[in-house]
Amino acid sequence: MKASTFQTLIVGLLCLAVAGLSGGLYNQCQRMAELQSTGTQYRQTLDTLQHDSSALKDAQEKLQYALKDLKQMVDTGEQQANTLDPMLDQWAQEIQELRDGLAARATEADMTALRARLEHVEQQLLDLRAKPFLPPPTPSATKPKKTARPKPVPLSPPFSVLSVESRGGERFLAVAPHDSRSLIDVQLLHTGEQIGAWHLKVLAPNSAIFAVAAQPDQTVQLP
Repeated sequence: MKASTFQTLIVGLLCLAVAGLSGGLYNQCQRMAELQSTGTQYRQTLDTLQHDSSALKDAQEKLQYALKDLKQMVDTGEQQANTLDPMLDQWAQEIQELRDGLAARATEADMTALRARLEHVEQQLLDLRAKPFLPPPTPSATKPKKTARPKPVPLSPPFSVLSVESRGGERFLAVAPHDSRSLIDVQLLHTGEQIGAWHLKVLAPNSAIFAVAAQPDQTVQLP
Protein backbone atom coordinates (compact mmCIF):
# COMPACT_ATOMS: atom_id res chain seq x y z
CA MET A 1 0.00 0.00 0.00
CA LYS A 2 1.28 3.38 -0.87
CA ALA A 3 2.07 5.90 1.83
CA SER A 4 -0.38 8.46 0.42
CA THR A 5 -3.20 5.93 0.40
CA PHE A 6 -2.45 4.90 4.00
CA GLN A 7 -2.42 8.52 5.12
CA THR A 8 -5.71 9.14 3.37
CA LEU A 9 -7.19 6.12 5.14
CA ILE A 10 -5.92 7.30 8.50
CA VAL A 11 -7.30 10.80 7.93
CA GLY A 12 -10.64 9.34 6.94
CA LEU A 13 -10.77 7.20 10.05
CA LEU A 14 -9.89 10.18 12.19
CA CYS A 15 -12.62 12.23 10.53
CA LEU A 16 -15.12 9.45 11.17
CA ALA A 17 -14.01 9.25 14.79
CA VAL A 18 -14.29 13.03 15.22
CA ALA A 19 -17.71 12.98 13.56
CA GLY A 20 -18.84 10.19 15.88
CA LEU A 21 -17.56 12.00 18.94
CA SER A 22 -19.18 15.23 17.76
CA GLY A 23 -22.49 13.45 17.31
CA GLY A 24 -22.22 11.86 20.74
CA LEU A 25 -21.29 15.19 22.31
CA TYR A 26 -24.22 16.88 20.58
CA ASN A 27 -26.55 14.19 21.86
CA GLN A 28 -25.16 14.64 25.37
CA CYS A 29 -25.70 18.41 25.12
CA GLN A 30 -29.26 17.86 23.96
CA ARG A 31 -29.83 15.43 26.81
CA MET A 32 -28.43 17.88 29.36
CA ALA A 33 -30.65 20.65 27.95
CA GLU A 34 -33.67 18.38 28.25
CA LEU A 35 -32.71 17.48 31.82
CA GLN A 36 -32.31 21.17 32.71
CA SER A 37 -35.71 21.94 31.18
CA THR A 38 -37.24 19.04 33.10
CA GLY A 39 -35.55 20.24 36.33
CA THR A 40 -36.98 23.73 35.78
CA GLN A 41 -40.45 22.29 35.30
CA TYR A 42 -40.03 20.21 38.45
CA ARG A 43 -39.00 23.32 40.41
CA GLN A 44 -42.00 25.25 39.10
CA THR A 45 -44.26 22.35 40.01
CA LEU A 46 -42.68 22.22 43.48
CA ASP A 47 -43.22 25.98 43.96
CA THR A 48 -46.83 25.59 42.88
CA LEU A 49 -47.32 22.72 45.33
CA GLN A 50 -45.73 24.75 48.15
CA HIS A 51 -48.00 27.72 47.36
CA ASP A 52 -51.06 25.47 47.27
CA SER A 53 -49.95 23.91 50.57
CA SER A 54 -49.65 27.35 52.20
CA ALA A 55 -53.08 28.34 50.88
CA LEU A 56 -54.53 25.08 52.19
CA LYS A 57 -52.94 25.69 55.59
CA ASP A 58 -54.43 29.21 55.75
CA ALA A 59 -57.83 27.86 54.77
CA GLN A 60 -57.53 25.22 57.49
CA GLU A 61 -56.72 27.87 60.13
CA LYS A 62 -59.69 30.01 59.01
CA LEU A 63 -61.90 26.95 59.18
CA GLN A 64 -60.70 26.23 62.72
CA TYR A 65 -61.52 29.82 63.79
CA ALA A 66 -64.94 29.58 62.14
CA LEU A 67 -65.56 26.26 63.90
CA LYS A 68 -64.58 27.82 67.23
CA ASP A 69 -66.98 30.76 66.67
CA LEU A 70 -69.74 28.33 65.71
CA LYS A 71 -69.15 26.33 68.89
CA GLN A 72 -69.40 29.53 70.96
CA MET A 73 -72.67 30.41 69.21
CA VAL A 74 -74.02 26.92 69.92
CA ASP A 75 -73.00 27.20 73.60
CA THR A 76 -74.67 30.62 73.83
CA GLY A 77 -77.83 29.22 72.25
CA GLU A 78 -77.85 26.36 74.73
CA GLN A 79 -77.49 28.80 77.63
CA GLN A 80 -80.38 30.88 76.29
CA ALA A 81 -82.49 27.76 75.84
CA ASN A 82 -81.69 26.63 79.40
CA THR A 83 -82.79 30.04 80.68
CA LEU A 84 -85.97 30.31 78.61
CA ASP A 85 -87.21 26.71 78.91
CA PRO A 86 -88.28 26.93 82.59
CA MET A 87 -90.06 30.23 81.93
CA LEU A 88 -91.83 28.81 78.87
CA ASP A 89 -92.90 25.77 80.86
CA GLN A 90 -94.29 28.03 83.57
CA TRP A 91 -96.24 30.08 81.02
CA ALA A 92 -97.57 26.93 79.34
CA GLN A 93 -98.70 25.55 82.70
CA GLU A 94 -100.46 28.81 83.55
CA ILE A 95 -102.17 28.85 80.15
CA GLN A 96 -103.36 25.29 80.67
CA GLU A 97 -104.69 26.21 84.11
CA LEU A 98 -106.54 29.14 82.60
CA ARG A 99 -108.05 26.92 79.92
CA ASP A 100 -109.12 24.42 82.57
CA GLY A 101 -110.63 27.30 84.54
CA LEU A 102 -112.51 28.46 81.47
CA ALA A 103 -114.04 25.04 81.04
CA ALA A 104 -115.12 24.91 84.70
CA ARG A 105 -116.61 28.42 84.84
CA ALA A 106 -120.31 28.80 84.20
CA THR A 107 -120.92 32.56 84.21
CA GLU A 108 -120.26 34.68 81.15
CA ALA A 109 -118.49 37.39 83.18
CA ASP A 110 -115.99 34.91 84.59
CA MET A 111 -115.33 33.49 81.15
CA THR A 112 -114.78 36.97 79.71
CA ALA A 113 -112.27 37.84 82.45
CA LEU A 114 -110.46 34.55 82.01
CA ARG A 115 -110.30 35.01 78.24
CA ALA A 116 -108.78 38.46 78.73
CA ARG A 117 -106.24 37.08 81.16
CA LEU A 118 -105.43 34.24 78.77
CA GLU A 119 -104.88 36.64 75.88
CA HIS A 120 -102.64 38.79 78.08
CA VAL A 121 -100.53 35.81 79.13
CA GLU A 122 -100.26 34.54 75.55
CA GLN A 123 -99.16 37.99 74.38
CA GLN A 124 -96.50 38.08 77.09
CA LEU A 125 -95.33 34.65 75.96
CA LEU A 126 -95.05 35.84 72.35
CA ASP A 127 -93.13 38.94 73.45
CA LEU A 128 -90.81 36.79 75.53
CA ARG A 129 -90.08 34.49 72.60
CA ALA A 130 -89.47 37.41 70.23
CA LYS A 131 -87.24 39.31 72.66
CA PRO A 132 -83.51 38.44 72.23
CA PHE A 133 -81.67 37.17 75.27
CA LEU A 134 -79.05 39.60 76.50
CA PRO A 135 -76.20 38.21 78.63
CA PRO A 136 -75.48 40.01 81.91
CA PRO A 137 -72.82 42.72 81.67
CA THR A 138 -69.29 41.63 82.44
CA PRO A 139 -67.48 43.19 85.40
CA SER A 140 -65.07 44.87 82.99
CA ALA A 141 -67.99 46.68 81.31
CA THR A 142 -69.15 48.36 84.52
CA LYS A 143 -67.65 51.77 84.97
CA PRO A 144 -66.21 52.56 88.36
CA LYS A 145 -67.91 55.32 90.21
CA LYS A 146 -66.03 58.55 90.39
CA THR A 147 -65.16 59.42 93.92
CA ALA A 148 -65.51 63.04 94.87
CA ARG A 149 -62.24 64.70 95.59
CA PRO A 150 -62.03 66.12 99.11
CA LYS A 151 -61.91 69.88 99.24
CA PRO A 152 -58.60 71.29 100.44
CA VAL A 153 -58.67 72.60 103.99
CA PRO A 154 -57.74 76.32 104.08
CA LEU A 155 -54.57 77.14 105.94
CA SER A 156 -54.31 79.61 108.77
CA PRO A 157 -51.85 82.39 107.92
CA PRO A 158 -48.87 82.69 110.28
CA PHE A 159 -49.67 86.38 110.72
CA SER A 160 -52.53 88.72 111.51
CA VAL A 161 -54.05 90.99 108.88
CA LEU A 162 -54.41 94.46 110.40
CA SER A 163 -55.69 96.73 107.65
CA VAL A 164 -55.24 98.00 104.10
CA GLU A 165 -53.29 101.25 103.72
CA SER A 166 -52.88 103.51 100.74
CA ARG A 167 -49.46 105.05 100.03
CA GLY A 168 -48.97 107.20 96.94
CA GLY A 169 -52.05 105.75 95.24
CA GLU A 170 -50.88 102.18 95.90
CA ARG A 171 -52.65 99.81 98.27
CA PHE A 172 -50.63 97.92 100.86
CA LEU A 173 -51.64 95.15 103.23
CA ALA A 174 -50.58 95.71 106.82
CA VAL A 175 -49.69 92.44 108.60
CA ALA A 176 -47.93 91.54 111.85
CA PRO A 177 -47.04 88.36 113.78
CA HIS A 178 -49.82 86.95 115.95
CA ASP A 179 -48.03 87.63 119.25
CA SER A 180 -46.78 91.09 118.27
CA ARG A 181 -47.68 94.14 120.35
CA SER A 182 -45.33 96.65 118.76
CA LEU A 183 -45.67 98.83 115.65
CA ILE A 184 -42.11 97.89 114.75
CA ASP A 185 -43.31 94.39 113.77
CA VAL A 186 -45.94 95.73 111.37
CA GLN A 187 -45.06 94.98 107.73
CA LEU A 188 -46.64 96.52 104.64
CA LEU A 189 -47.03 94.08 101.75
CA HIS A 190 -47.44 95.18 98.16
CA THR A 191 -48.69 92.84 95.43
CA GLY A 192 -45.81 90.52 94.54
CA GLU A 193 -44.14 90.68 97.97
CA GLN A 194 -44.19 87.93 100.57
CA ILE A 195 -43.97 87.24 104.27
CA GLY A 196 -42.42 83.91 105.04
CA ALA A 197 -43.75 81.31 102.60
CA TRP A 198 -46.87 83.38 101.85
CA HIS A 199 -46.63 85.33 98.58
CA LEU A 200 -49.24 88.07 98.04
CA LYS A 201 -50.75 87.58 94.56
CA VAL A 202 -53.92 89.70 94.56
CA LEU A 203 -55.13 92.40 96.90
CA ALA A 204 -58.89 92.58 96.34
CA PRO A 205 -61.27 95.04 98.02
CA ASN A 206 -62.46 92.50 100.62
CA SER A 207 -59.82 89.77 100.53
CA ALA A 208 -56.20 88.99 99.83
CA ILE A 209 -55.06 85.96 97.82
CA PHE A 210 -51.74 84.37 98.75
CA ALA A 211 -49.70 81.75 96.94
CA VAL A 212 -48.20 79.17 99.29
CA ALA A 213 -45.54 76.65 98.24
CA ALA A 214 -46.93 73.13 97.59
CA GLN A 215 -50.45 74.36 98.48
CA PRO A 216 -53.40 75.81 96.57
CA ASP A 217 -53.93 79.55 96.68
CA GLN A 218 -55.18 80.77 100.06
CA THR A 219 -57.80 83.50 100.45
CA VAL A 220 -57.65 85.67 103.57
CA GLN A 221 -60.59 87.94 104.37
CA LEU A 222 -59.74 91.57 105.16
CA PRO A 223 -60.95 93.18 108.40
